[in-house]
Amino acid sequence: MTEAQAASAQPAADVSPEAIMELGLAFWGSKTLLSAIELGVFSELADAGSLDGGALRERLDLHPRSATDFFDALVALGMLEREDGRYANAPSTELFLDRAKPSYVGGILEMANARLYGFWGSLTEGLRTGAPQNEAKRGDNFFAALYAEPERLAQFARAMSSVSAGAGQAIAARFPWQEHSSVIDIGCAEGAVPVQIALAHEHITGGGFDLPPLEPIFDSYVSGFGLGERLSFTGGDFFADPLPEADVLVMGHILHDWDRDEKQLLLKKAYDALPDGGALIVYEAIIDDERRNNAFGLLMSLNMLIETPGGFDYTGADCCAWMQQTGFRESYVERLVGPDSMVVGIK
Repeated sequence: MTEAQAASAQPAADVSPEAIMELGLAFWGSKTLLSAIELGVFSELADAGSLDGGALRERLDLHPRSATDFFDALVALGMLEREDGRYANAPSTELFLDRAKPSYVGGILEMANARLYGFWGSLTEGLRTGAPQNEAKRGDNFFAALYAEPERLAQFARAMSSVSAGAGQAIAARFPWQEHSSVIDIGCAEGAVPVQIALAHEHITGGGFDLPPLEPIFDSYVSGFGLGERLSFTGGDFFADPLPEADVLVMGHILHDWDRDEKQLLLKKAYDALPDGGALIVYEAIIDDERRNNAFGLLMSLNMLIETPGGFDYTGADCCAWMQQTGFRESYVERLVGPDSMVVGIK
């Protein structure tokens, strides 16, 4: 090696491989959290308040070899707190990862642990083939099996609520609902979004549209909020059937499941179901137009590679252009919460 080559091989004083190593091994921390959720760590601590390591290990039925490392890793990751040898939840995990609380968001993480974590191990194959890497690889249909098993379907619907509840609250606060009287959530699952809208605006009626097996799950969830008289369920297939009519239609985490032609078809069906002056709200992890900042949205698009034959996430500009091509007279993008934004199209 020449002297010049040796000099160029030395890192600059302000350059470090630390970020590379942290990202490359980020799955260590991710799986530690996912296993903690699976084991019920946060729910046990919420119930007890705090526990010493031995008592927590016994409650979780863990082997003594690595239990302390596991708990202390969760402390280092900011998921637990430790004082005088006793472990307790951090404020965020106390609120969001206790299964007994309505604020629980662990449903989607339970699904990530049970399914996505393993499938993402085949990302390289997906990038090379363009083919899904989930149950489809072995000839199974995840959604067919899901809708055939009521318990799994209920768990999936809860997972969708944990993803959508925050966005639903933001939509309820930021969209001009005083100008409209009805809303239907297309692909509603439990109905978390119309519930948040109806709770915030007493004049709003409507409900949700989804495949028929979700009706009892929707009805139970909505009734739990005392909204059964204002929000109702309509069963159907949004590709095969006309969409219900309402002043406002919502599609949350729906369009990214489908290829471009299918996206355009759904936008057209929404347009046809709306009155003049009606609005379509599309929300999900909309990618920033420069495709540089919303890493979650870009990673979600890779997740669509793992999970679907043709789905992908998109920018706000993409969605606005599709809406214009469909016939919407105007559209705009507005940030909601976390990585989510909404694209609003006005007929």
